[in-house]
Amino acid sequence: MVTSAHEASHRIFQERPEILVPVFGTLGLPFPEKASVDVLTPDATELQPLERRVDSVLRIQPSDGEDFLLAIEAQGRRDPDKEASWPYYVAYLRAKFRLPVLLLVVCKSRATARWAAGPFDCGARGWTAQTTWPLVVGPDNVPVITERRAVEENLAMATFAALTHGNNPDAAPILEALAHAVQASDKKSATYYNDLLDVGLGDTRAGAKWRELMTFVTYFPGRGTVRETAYLEGKAEGKAEGEATALLRVLEVRGIAVPEETRERIGTCADLAVLNRWLERAVHAGTVDELFVEDGTEPCEA
Repeated sequence: MVTSAHEASHRIFQERPEILVPVFGTLGLPFPEKASVDVLTPDATELQPLERRVDSVLRIQPSDGEDFLLAIEAQGRRDPDKEASWPYYVAYLRAKFRLPVLLLVVCKSRATARWAAGPFDCGARGWTAQTTWPLVVGPDNVPVITERRAVEENLAMATFAALTHGNNPDAAPILEALAHAVQASDKKSATYYNDLLDVGLGDTRAGAKWRELMTFVTYFPGRGTVRETAYLEGKAEGKAEGEATALLRVLEVRGIAVPEETRERIGTCADLAVLNRWLERAVHAGTVDELFVEDGTEPCEA
């Protein structure tokens, strides 16, 4: 389970390695379309108390060439310490596995991407002993994918693109195309990509937009959406109870705190029309109090 925005940016390569082909394409480098990909331990620690850990390490086994390792780092900001640790990762993995090593750095910031491209030299007195040239993907070379068909054809790459452009204030068209494709996919894929983007975009404007898009859905059958799932889970309990369950689930997914007395008010309301109005308001409400508009038509009082 992805647990942070940082982790989402590199874990997608472990879990959806098919994005390696288009990602390398953005870098102008060929990548074998027929290759097996194995996830290796990211631990680069020797018999030392200091832990060194690469975000992700993949072993690429092309069908028509030599195996190589791909070390992947997600980098949120400029970090001078990486200028020493990245060359260490490359040298250590090369020595341990006796395979060529490439380093791929994933950035969401253009400034960070420019710095991460290096080169990072190690030397003295006019002589360079080692130079590290990372491959870098970021907002400048990862395409903005807004065409729905392109998104549907490669949902993994479209998700990676959305994560990379997560700091773009104009990310709404990217997310809207992605939301349609995710909701139309099978339930397992929809859950995976929804959770990955929810965590990966985090507390950003794009993250808030994504959660709004994925919450504001209708009862179209078979989509596995939040509202549909919650509604079906509660359907066996009765129509009113099912609607109340759906409402509470939507509030939970949107991260809106629900006091115990409000939870009881929702759970004991038997008026379907009122519950449905509350559910519609829950899509855009910032607080639970915004559900209860005093318009004189709501019999389920506190």
